[in-house]
Amino acid sequence: MDANELREKTPDQLRDELANLKKEAFNLRFQQATGQLENTARMRVVRREAARVKTILNQKAAAAAAEA
Repeated sequence: MDANELREKTPDQLRDELANLKKEAFNLRFQQATGQLENTARMRVVRREAARVKTILNQKAAAAAAEA
């Protein structure tokens, strides 16, 4: 998911997306610890997507604060 798609979402949708990414990251770490992880690159992708969602959330919060 790219940043433009994320900017179109509402803050609530972004928070849901972030929660899903955090769950996936946890599951991937668990799989790695037990030796079941096959796609190690997915960990990096999930971590970056979570950071991207957080960035967009912060930008939306800053824009809302600037309007008020």
